[in-house]
Amino acid sequence: MDDKTAELRDIFLDATDGEGTVTERQAERRGSLVDVDDPEVVDGRLHDLVVTMRERYDFETALEPAGYVRLIRGFYAGDDDDALAEAIGVDRETVLRARLDCHLVREDDDDTPGVEASRKRAVRANDRFRDAFAELLTDADLSGRLASDSREDGLREATEDIETNVSL
Repeated sequence: MDDKTAELRDIFLDATDGEGTVTERQAERRGSLVDVDDPEVVDGRLHDLVVTMRERYDFETALEPAGYVRLIRGFYAGDDDDALAEAIGVDRETVLRARLDCHLVREDDDDTPGVEASRKRAVRANDRFRDAFAELLTDADLSGRLASDSREDGLREATEDIETNVSL
């Protein structure tokens, strides 16, 4: 070992207190950025979106905005219409119409009257409200964006210094 290598080894051992490692275990559980948000803040944002939608579109149900907020939360939690009806205290048909009011269409709604009209309203609105609901209640948008950025950055860095010898 030369003098520089020995000096670096001594610095490393001093920095690691002789343990030979500089990494530590992560103490905190990894979580979702959505989990950090206050549920009352999210509910307030959902409430505002529902009020905006109600002003722009003719809603078929007379649910209060709080009922719509529960419906939207349940929809994104994966609850079916029967469970949503029980949670909100209305019948299944009201839940279906309220979901369609909020542009929350499921694949199995194809046989339901009024779904096509709801899909058209959602498309005209650019799915803006449905996307806003998803952003508030899931971290899919954020994780998709971050994963895409990291793949692009990683690929760019990995291929940056590659020399290719291609003759055409």
